[in-house]
Parts: sequence; C-alpha cells; structure tokens
Amino acid sequence: MPRRPLLEFEKPLVELEQQIEHIRQLARDSEVDVSQQLHQLESLAARRRKEIFGALTPAQKIQVARHPHRPSTLDYIQMFCDDWVELHGDRRGNDDQALIGGVGRLGDRPVMVIGHQKGRDTKENVARNFGMATPGGYRKAMRLMDHADRFRLPILSFIDTPGAYAGLQAEEQGQGEAIAVNLREMFRLRVPVIATVIGEGGSGGALGIGVADRLLMFEHSVYTVASPEACASILWRDAAKAPEAAAALKITGPDLLKLGVVDEVLPEPDGGNNWAPIEAGQTLRTAIERHLAELSHLSEADLRESRYRKFRALGRVLDNPSHSVDEAA
Repeated sequence: MPRRPLLEFEKPLVELEQQIEHIRQLARDSEVDVSQQLHQLESLAARRRKEIFGALTPAQKIQVARHPHRPSTLDYIQMFCDDWVELHGDRRGNDDQALIGGVGRLGDRPVMVIGHQKGRDTKENVARNFGMATPGGYRKAMRLMDHADRFRLPILSFIDTPGAYAGLQAEEQGQGEAIAVNLREMFRLRVPVIATVIGEGGSGGALGIGVADRLLMFEHSVYTVASPEACASILWRDAAKAPEAAAALKITGPDLLKLGVVDEVLPEPDGGNNWAPIEAGQTLRTAIERHLAELSHLSEADLRESRYRKFRALGRVLDNPSHSVDEAA
C-alpha cells in the first residue's frame, strides 16, 4: 500500500503511524489481541492531529490547500452530483482541460457545475496544466454559464488554481480580456451563483469563475491576490519570505470572513479534507443546498446586488492586501 504524502508539520505523526501499522500487521499475522494497544495509539494520533491542524499558520494552510490528495472538482461531482454530463469546448476551437464544466443534478435540482481541475500526479498535472486555465477555459466557462442562465440552472463554481496560465500563447490569445469578460458578464446572470474555494484560489484565475452571490471557503483553503511566493519576490526580492507574505496577505478563511469577502468558512476533518474526503463532500453538499434554498427566494435584481456587494468587499481587500483585519473592517 503506497504511503500517504506527509507535509512537513505532520512528521511528528510518522512514528505513531508506523507503530499503528506494525501492530495491525501483528494482528493479521497472529492471534494476539492487540485491540487495546491499537485503540490507545489511534486515539493519541487523533489528538495530535487535532492539535497540529488546529494551530496551522497561513503558510502551513497553503501546504494543505495544495496537497495532492485534496479532493478536486471531479471528486466532489462524483460524491454528490447525479447524472453528470461534462460539456466540452468554447466553440472557438479550444477545450481547456484545466477548467471543466457540465450539467448534473443535486438531489432533485438540475445545476451547472464549473471548476478548476488539477491532477493527482505529474502526468495528469501536465495534462491539466496544474489547474491553470487558458483563455479557452474561461470562454468555455462563460459559454456554460450563459447556457445555465438561458435554462435557469443554478451555477456551482469550484475554485482551485494557483492562477490563470501566464504563458506567451495565453497572452496572445487574450488571457486578460477573457477573464475581464467573465467578470463583467457574471454580474448580469439571472440565476443563483455559489462559488466555493476548495483548495487554492489564486488571483484573476480564481476571479474568472468567482463572481458569486455566495462565496464559500473550506477551513484550510486559501484565497489570495497573488501567491505568497510571488508577493515575497516582488516586495523583498526573496521567495524564502513567503511565510511572512502569507501572514500579511490575510488569505485564510477566518480573516476573509471578517473582511466580508467570504460568506461562510466550512469546517474540515482533522488532518484536512484529504484525510476524510467523503465527510468533506457531505459538508460541502449540505452548505450548498442551504445557500441554494436561501437564494431561490431572491429576485434577479437582488441576486445582482448581492454580487456587487461581494465584489466591492473584495475590491477593498485587493486595494489594501497587507492591512490588518481590524483596519480593513
């Protein structure tokens, strides 16, 4: 069985996990009753994991948000979206694999689901461009949102990208224009839009599908105007100062909730969503259904106004990304 990738701050748990695995192997190979010792070690590991993940720094939360086993858009779709049909292409000759979308059913409600998609390994990440969408991806997303608007389908947007792809070809194809059009056009949509930061929400790449009536965020996800590494390189000419930049940028759920950027921070299991993806999926589904029920009673004008309020709050933070929570409030 392959070993689960461990983050640097999780290493105190390695010895405990090794002891637990050794005792389990002993129980399989003999008739010795080790249930009591196994229970004690598992309880101790759970307590330590809870302590570690209850006191993560912003820099450590970035590592959790980027964990290769963290549930992706397709994982959540498989967990709670029935009758899923993926829709391809931007009708201009491109079908970006880093940004996917399609029609599905959440319970009895048909919905349009759009989201960034990363890979599990290097080969898949290359195919998905590490979740960094090209202009074709954002144009495909807008085409699907127009489709949802036409047929009155609520839109669920899952954000998980370090940013939009910044390659030469993407710039030649109009990356900035594609994102700007999405920002403008999402304000006119007549259907509820719920966006959730499921991993890393970076810069304009996240905003391109992030204009929403409700913006949700998992506890160990991050949402930032620029990656801490890029910020540190710009401000101090030293990417090693990324932890300091992460703390100054206010990129975590609790800070962004106080700033009014996000509407709800969703709790994660001890150890992060990668430890218990099914539990994470149920948490997300419950929150989405609750917010959809609330938004279904709003008029089209009220929906548009809620997006403007959300975007104005985000704009204040982008203008002053290094301010403290109290100053920004």
